[in-house]
Amino acid sequence: MLRSLAAILILAAAPLVAETRVPSSQAEITLSFAPVVRKAAPAVVNIYARRVVEARGPFDDDPFFREFFREFAPQRPRVQNSLGSGVILTADGYVVSNYHVVGRATDIRVVLNDRREFSADLVLADAEADLAILRLDGGGDLPHLPLRDSDTLEVGELVLAIGNPFGVGQTVSSGIISAVARSGPATGNLRGYFVQTDAPINPGNSGGALVDMAGRLVGVNTAILSRSGGSNGIGFAIPAALVDQFVEQAREGATRFERPWAGMSGQPVDADMAEALGLPAPRGMVVSDLHPQSPFAAAGVRAGDVVLDVDGAGVNGPAGMLYRLSIAGPGAEVATTIWREGRERALRLSLDPPPEDPPREALTLGPRSALPGLSLANVNPAVIAEMTLPLLDRGVVVTDPGPYGARAGLSAGDVILAVSGREVTRSREVAQALSTGGWHELVVQRGTRRVALRFRA
Repeated sequence: MLRSLAAILILAAAPLVAETRVPSSQAEITLSFAPVVRKAAPAVVNIYARRVVEARGPFDDDPFFREFFREFAPQRPRVQNSLGSGVILTADGYVVSNYHVVGRATDIRVVLNDRREFSADLVLADAEADLAILRLDGGGDLPHLPLRDSDTLEVGELVLAIGNPFGVGQTVSSGIISAVARSGPATGNLRGYFVQTDAPINPGNSGGALVDMAGRLVGVNTAILSRSGGSNGIGFAIPAALVDQFVEQAREGATRFERPWAGMSGQPVDADMAEALGLPAPRGMVVSDLHPQSPFAAAGVRAGDVVLDVDGAGVNGPAGMLYRLSIAGPGAEVATTIWREGRERALRLSLDPPPEDPPREALTLGPRSALPGLSLANVNPAVIAEMTLPLLDRGVVVTDPGPYGARAGLSAGDVILAVSGREVTRSREVAQALSTGGWHELVVQRGTRRVALRFRA
């Protein structure tokens, strides 16, 4: 019996042993990522950026004294240098990198893998998306990477991260796609929308390429989650679809990235909410508020509806909505599906930038005002989007408090509702109310709080 059992075990194990083999041909021995790297690496560049800033003084945190001492003790400028990576996307020299690498630089130098050097001009930058587009001076017939539709990515795909970590020179690391559509607290950015990878990414990799096994760009490396500052295998890349929209707008001559405006706020649908709404499973974004000028409101969406998708791609929160609208671009017409009263409804809507209605009427108060240097603008959808104000804010917003406004307690983003008991709705009304001396009282909306500020001019 024991002998028979041993024979059965040997036979059962035989196929497993047969599967274990060593490479038997030259092709199998040399199997590696080398062909992908040869194709992609020439288009990944090192970026050296420099900007001149004023040195910080002992009173820089106090707006009033900062301005006062600037008159009598001018500070010597100092140079800040930053190091990062970039990716050439077109033969005529358009390069993508991160805003935090080049966004405020005054001098940008780009070094290719073959050691050629170019100076570069910043043509389009956006701090919120952390993307910047450069144009190389004298660039032509350059190596460049094709873009892959990042919506086709699947978790588990092999990818390579190419960049210049710690300034050691171009380096390649490998990994997989760990997750797609990452956003919220997990990434440290409530408004971001990322591809997650475990390919090692370190400081200096910012702006570098995340490529698939066909050598196509699937994302721009931008951030890591780390306690030490080094890679812990949780890195994030900005999807190639958003990069494509940036390049398109840059080539059309845009100097500021334009996003379509949703004009609504909402939150992800959780399990309890899905049950209450009759959804088969938790998905989509429930609409909390709609601006009267919102394109979604014009298409028939109402507060309490659940937006399920945009152009067939699922939407599971405000960051996902912002991303979907951004990659569609201004002027696009999109299809959306909403959930209302227990069933799905299909709608179509046109996307446009936030309107300047009413006109912002931006102005800065003169030296004879009670608060000279105070800069104001009328609140409208464009101002709401630029300054990230609450969706339904109305009134006059402080765009820059100036030295005297800051001393009175004002901050950028405060919405002035009344001056000395008089309600104001236009910037010129605030200017008129502050044209005299004496005591003044400002009623301002600061986020969700209403604050009264009293001062004497």
